[in-house]
Amino acid sequence: MSIISNKTRINERIRAREVRVISDDGEQLGVMTSREALSIAVEKKLDLVEVSPTAVPPVCKIMDYGKYKYEQARKAKEAKKNQKQVVIKEIKFKARIDVHDFETKIGHIRKFIEKDHKVKASLMLFGRERMHAALGIKKLDEVAEIFKDEAIIDKKYGGPQKFIILSPLKK
Repeated sequence: MSIISNKTRINERIRAREVRVISDDGEQLGVMTSREALSIAVEKKLDLVEVSPTAVPPVCKIMDYGKYKYEQARKAKEAKKNQKQVVIKEIKFKARIDVHDFETKIGHIRKFIEKDHKVKASLMLFGRERMHAALGIKKLDEVAEIFKDEAIIDKKYGGPQKFIILSPLKK
């Protein structure tokens, strides 16, 4: 809310010599000095608000500033409420992972996908394992095969880091 009030200039804070004025009912009053526009706003017991400061000349509107600020804050709150945060959970696999550990990690991935989180299954290779990366890639392919019906799979095997991203299917 404070962002709106800091950037928007009203009444005496409008610095431009000439402004294009729009009345409170949306009618264009034309280009006039800022003092003339302010006197019209005061006469109507409203505020002169700079709505487009970058225009030449700047555009000002005669309105109730408190109501305008409230509407802007409400719109911002509504937009924030409609946003969805994308969460990516990461599970790391080793090339020589044990069967039980593998099953445990698969269970974790399944829980994350059920909660509509994206999952990044990364392959960690140490030392000479890097020369035999195909063994680790087989593990990632197993993960992809297990979740082929539950998630969208995006494989990235190029470069030093090898991983797959599992995105939950839209319901």
